[in-house]
Amino acid sequence: MKITLGKDDVAAVAFEAAAAVGAEPERLDVRPIHKASRGFVNDSAADLCELAVVTLLQAVAHDKPVALLPVTMLGRHQHQTLVTMSELGVEDVRGRSIGVRAWSQTTGVWLRGFLGDQYGIDLRDVQWRTYEGGHVDGATDPAWVHRAPDGAKLKDDFLEGRLDFAIMGNELPADDRIRTAIPNALDVAERWAEKKGFAPVNHVVGVNVAFAEQNPKAVLAVYDALAESVAARDTNSNAVALNPVGFDGLRGPITDASRYAYEQGLLPRPVDFDELVERTSAALGVAASRLTA
Repeated sequence: MKITLGKDDVAAVAFEAAAAVGAEPERLDVRPIHKASRGFVNDSAADLCELAVVTLLQAVAHDKPVALLPVTMLGRHQHQTLVTMSELGVEDVRGRSIGVRAWSQTTGVWLRGFLGDQYGIDLRDVQWRTYEGGHVDGATDPAWVHRAPDGAKLKDDFLEGRLDFAIMGNELPADDRIRTAIPNALDVAERWAEKKGFAPVNHVVGVNVAFAEQNPKAVLAVYDALAESVAARDTNSNAVALNPVGFDGLRGPITDASRYAYEQGLLPRPVDFDELVERTSAALGVAASRLTA
């Protein structure tokens, strides 16, 4: 059982569970973890892989052999990821340049969704610049999104003033000049989550459909172990969990992410959450309630 999970301690939990049912786990260590997605989605390079939500949705829409294992590997607030080094604010993004690593990056999908829903911004009124493509063969960016020249880097363009804004999560550089474009961004994010009843989710777990069909016992054992471990680590003091597990916990955030992804030209068709549920349940030969926390 080939497993690709970003954090060592989480991978250890999966390994122990897989070994306990005789699955002979092997870790494929790929860092940063998003670079594992292409091989998993297009070439079945792993049996179980940490996967960005939008990559999962694109894979399903393009009929790749991937199913959702409903465990959150990374959930966080996102409003603070729109940053600037100028006096410009979120109300000034129309006509301005915004850089993002990839149009399919889940952080960017969430933030652009907020721009539309909360701030009434037509995304076509922004000069979008990306620096790499997505991970799913067959998926393309909208024609109105522009790729930076070969060799250009998001961080350099942002820090050297060639971009008015950037969307950056973990890759945000340490620089005292950087500030969030949305005032009191974390407070805004927490209010958004309280109103919605869930927080944004970035990474979940994907499972190869053929492997799940052939080895449901191993996949379910890993799911149980990961779900218990992740749920125990969610120390968010608010009512909204940052790392939900189970189909019920992930329905809200993945439904919104899917809507945003379709609206932003990332999906050739809508992907309904129940389609994900049915795909996983069929592959594992279990009722959906088996994976509902």
